[in-house]
Amino acid sequence: MDKKLDYTFYFKLLTPIVLGFLLYGISQLNGGWGLSSNAWLYASIFFALIVGLILEPIPSALIGIIAITVAALFKVGPVGSGAENAAIKPAVAVNWAISGFSNSVVWLIFIAFTIGIGVNKTGLGKRLALAIVAKLGNSTLGLGYAIAIVDGILAPFIPSNAARSGGTVYPIVSAISTMFDSTPDKNPHKIGSYLIWIGVATCCVSSSIFLTGQAPNPLALSLLQKQGVQVVDWTGWLIAFAPVGVILFLITPLLCYIIYPPEIKGSSEVVAWANQERAKLGKISRGEIFMVLICLIGLILWVGGSIFAINATTTAFVVIVLMFATKVIDWQDFLSNKPAWNTLMWFGTLVAMAAGLKNVGYLDWAGNILKQYLVNLDTFWAMIILLLSFSIFRYCFASGTAFVTAMIAIFATIAHAVPNLNVVETMLILCLPMGFMGIITPYGTGCSPLWYGSHYIKGPTFFKLGAIFAIIFMAIYIVVGIPWIKYILPSLTLH
Repeated sequence: MDKKLDYTFYFKLLTPIVLGFLLYGISQLNGGWGLSSNAWLYASIFFALIVGLILEPIPSALIGIIAITVAALFKVGPVGSGAENAAIKPAVAVNWAISGFSNSVVWLIFIAFTIGIGVNKTGLGKRLALAIVAKLGNSTLGLGYAIAIVDGILAPFIPSNAARSGGTVYPIVSAISTMFDSTPDKNPHKIGSYLIWIGVATCCVSSSIFLTGQAPNPLALSLLQKQGVQVVDWTGWLIAFAPVGVILFLITPLLCYIIYPPEIKGSSEVVAWANQERAKLGKISRGEIFMVLICLIGLILWVGGSIFAINATTTAFVVIVLMFATKVIDWQDFLSNKPAWNTLMWFGTLVAMAAGLKNVGYLDWAGNILKQYLVNLDTFWAMIILLLSFSIFRYCFASGTAFVTAMIAIFATIAHAVPNLNVVETMLILCLPMGFMGIITPYGTGCSPLWYGSHYIKGPTFFKLGAIFAIIFMAIYIVVGIPWIKYILPSLTLH
C-alpha cells in the first residue's frame, strides 16, 4: 500500500514538469506559431503551475513559489517578450517575482483571515450561531435558515468559507446531527445529510454575495486589473449581486428542504440544546463586545469606502490595529495563523505569475487567434456562452483560487476579442457567480471538502445535488442578475 501511495505521489509530482516540457518542446518544433521562444517558456511554466495546482502533490503555496522561482531564474516573466526578456537584469526579475506581495488585494485577503481569528477566539461566532439556532431551531426548515443566517453574517469578515464553516457552522451541525442519533453510518437521512447539504449550499451562496465572502473573489478582480479591465469595489460587488443574492439567500434552505428533505420535520430538543450551550458560555465577554464594535466599524468603512475615501485594504489594516489595541488578539495569534500566511504566500506568487502571461505577450497572441472564431457572434450570446463555459470549467479544478488563476485572464482575453462586447460588464457577470458555482463539485471551493468529508452525503449524490442546485442558481442569475447588472453598472464606481 505504501508503494502505491509513493507511486501516486511521484506521478502527481512529475506530471506537471513533463507536461510543461512537452508544451515548450512542441511549440518550438512548430516554430512557436508566431510567438517568441521566451513567451512559450513562460507559458509552459504557467501551464505546469496550473497542472500542479490541480494535482497538488505538495502544498499549493509551495507550487506557486517554485513556479515564480523558475520564471525569475529564466528571466521570462517581467516585461516585454521575445529577445527583450534576454536582456533583463537579475534584479528586475526578482523584483517582478515578489511584485505580487505588494498587491493590496493580497493583503486584504491575508488580514481578513486574521479577523476570522478574532471572531472565533472571542467566542462571538459560536454565541451568534447558538442564539440563532435557539430562535429558529424548532423545525428543521428553521434550522436551515439559521445556518444560512449565521454564514451570511460571518461572510463579509471571513473570506475563507472553509474557516467559516469549520470554525462556527460545522461544529453546530455535527452536534445537532449526533443528538438525533444521525451519523454517516446510522440514520444519515434522519437529519444529518440535510443539514450538511444546507451548510454547503448556503456557504456557496454567501460566498457570492460579498466580495470578501471567499478569497477568489478579490483575487479575480485584482487579476482583471492586471489585464487592464476596470472592476467594482466592495460596495459595487454587493449592489451588483443584491437582487440575486436576496433571492438565493431566501430560497436555498427551502430548496434543500424540498429537494433533499430530512426525515425529522421539527423538534424542540434543538432549541433546548442551543440554550444549554449558550448558558455554558456565560455572559457576553469584553472581547466579544469589542469584536462586534470592530466588525461594525470595518463594515461601515467597507460599505462607505468611496464616501470616506478609504481603500478596502486600508480598512482591513484599521480593523487589525483595533483588534490588537483592544487585546482581542495578540501578536502570537497573528504569527501562528498558518492559513493566513499560507494564503499570503500562495496569492502573492499567483498574482505575479498570472500577470506575467500578459507581460510576455501570450494573452495578446491567444486573443488574436480566438478572435477569428468569435467575430460573428452576437454580443449577448457571446456573453452567455462565456458565462456558461467559465462556470462549467469549475469541474476541472479542486480550488477556487487555482480556477481563477488559470481561467480569468484567458476569458478576459476572449472577451476582448469579441467585437462590441462590453468587457467590463462581461467580466463582472462572469465573476459574480463564482461563489455559488462552487457547489457544482465536492472539491470546487474551500468549504466543500469539509462538508463532503463528513461522509453524510456519498459522492454520486453530492455531484447530483451540485448539478441540480448549480442549474437552478444559474437560471435565476441569468434571468434576474444579468438584466440588473446591465442596468446598474453605469452608476457603479469602477477602478
